[in-house]
Amino acid sequence: MTLLAAAVVLVFGTVTGFQLLTSRADTVDPVPTCTNTTVKDGEVLNSNLVTINVFNASTRSGLANRATIDLQANGFLGGEIGNSDSATKPSRVAILTDDPKDPRVRLVAKQFKDKVKYAEPDIAVEDGVVVIVGNKYSGLDSKASTKVTSDRTIQACVPVVLP
Repeated sequence: MTLLAAAVVLVFGTVTGFQLLTSRADTVDPVPTCTNTTVKDGEVLNSNLVTINVFNASTRSGLANRATIDLQANGFLGGEIGNSDSATKPSRVAILTDDPKDPRVRLVAKQFKDKVKYAEPDIAVEDGVVVIVGNKYSGLDSKASTKVTSDRTIQACVPVVLP
């Protein structure tokens, strides 16, 4: 009886394994992760269209994460968070950009209590504004505006919330 049960399990396992091995994979069409939104020259750019990447150049553990949480509370989209690999080592806060007058950069710079320094980008990130915080970083300005008038056409990718 035991031998018969073992044979049935063996045959069932072999058939099921062969079916799984030779079956077609059920693939799902990829859904977009974001929707492109355009802000035209003269229109208002809101914080919910700007992605922030925050990197920690301080000795204070978790500072980039804390800054990101605070910026997200102001409506910004969270990007990359981590320790800084940049050669820029600000005492307070720096934004890595080629264009300090970019409306996204101006909006982010308004958020900080500290005077923001600007430096050439030397960290590769996929999208968004790159912020580096240092040891003397003192947080966000609670009265900072979360919108700015754009002086150029900007494409923003707003994340899609899936059900």
